[in-house]
Amino acid sequence: MSNIDLHTHVIPPTVVEAMRRDPQRFSTKVIERDGELYMERRGNIIEMNREFYDIDAKIAAMDRMRIDISAISVAPPTYFYALSPEAGLAASRMSNDGIAQMVAKHPARLRGMATLPMQDPDAAITELERVVKEYKFRAVEMGTSIEGEQLAAAKFRPVLKTIEQLGCFIFTHPYTCAAKGAMDQYEMANTVGYPLDSTLMAAHLMASGALDELKRLRILIPHGGGYVPYQIGRFANAHKCRPAASVHTKTSPYDLLRRFYFDALTHDARSTRHLINMAGADRVVIGTDNPFNMGYDDPLGMLDATPGLTPAERDAIRGGTARSLLGED
Repeated sequence: MSNIDLHTHVIPPTVVEAMRRDPQRFSTKVIERDGELYMERRGNIIEMNREFYDIDAKIAAMDRMRIDISAISVAPPTYFYALSPEAGLAASRMSNDGIAQMVAKHPARLRGMATLPMQDPDAAITELERVVKEYKFRAVEMGTSIEGEQLAAAKFRPVLKTIEQLGCFIFTHPYTCAAKGAMDQYEMANTVGYPLDSTLMAAHLMASGALDELKRLRILIPHGGGYVPYQIGRFANAHKCRPAASVHTKTSPYDLLRRFYFDALTHDARSTRHLINMAGADRVVIGTDNPFNMGYDDPLGMLDATPGLTPAERDAIRGGTARSLLGED
C-alpha cells in the first residue's frame, strides 16, 4: 500500500517566471532576497520555498515525510480568479501545463490536479476537457468560493456537472476569507476564516439541493473538513426543525456528509479520531499542505497518534481512499 498525499502545493516554474516578468498583470510580485524567492500579493509576503517550484525538492520532501505519491495542486494565491476571463484562461493553461511537466519528470511519484478559470465557467469547462484529454488529470482544485460567490451558485453548476461526468473529483481549498469581520488580527483569517470558508461551501452545497442534482460528484475538503464533521448534527437539526434550512432539499445533512471526503490535517489526534468516527476512514486521506508551515512534517506519525486507530483505518487513510478517488484502485 502506497502512502498518498492529496493536499500538497506547487507553483510551476513557468508561473514563477510569468509573475516575475509581468507583476502588474498577475497582481503579484516575485522578490529575491539572499537567493530565496518571495511572492508579494495584496501587501502579504509569502516565502516561496523551493518545494513550490523545484520538483526535485518536492520529491525530497516526500521522501522525508514517507510519502510515495503526491497529487500536486497550485498554491491558492495563484488561482488568479480576479484576472479577466481571457487572462484567467491563459494563466490556468500555463499552470496546468507546468504541473503536467512536473508530473512527467516523476510519473511514478506524482499526479496532477487541474486549476480552472472559474471566473468564466465556459472557459473552465474547455480547459477541464483539455487537461483530462491531454494529461489524464483525475482531480480539479478550486477555491471554496470564487471571488465571493459560493460554488453552489447556479453559474458554476455546468462546471461541476462536467467534473462529475468526466469522473474527476474536486479538491476545494480556501484562498480568501469570504466571511468578514473580527478576523484581521492574530492570523484568524487563516485559523478561523479558512475552516469557515470550507464549512460555508459544504453547507451551501447541501442546503441548495446541488448535491441532490450532482449525485456522483466527489468533493475533498482540506484541514480536517473545517467545522463540517464537528457541527453536522447542528446542520441536521436545523434541517429538521427550521423550514428555511430544508426549502431546497429533503435530504438530511447526515446523509449528505458521505458525499464529502476530508484530509486528516487536524493538528490534533483527538480531532482526527472524531473525523474518522463521523465520516468513516473510507472518506479520509493524508494531507500535508506542503510546503506551507500550517501543514504536517510527519503525516504518518500524526496518523499513528490517533486514538484507537485500527489497521484497516490506517490503510484506508494512508492510501486506500486516495487511490479510489484517483481511480487507481
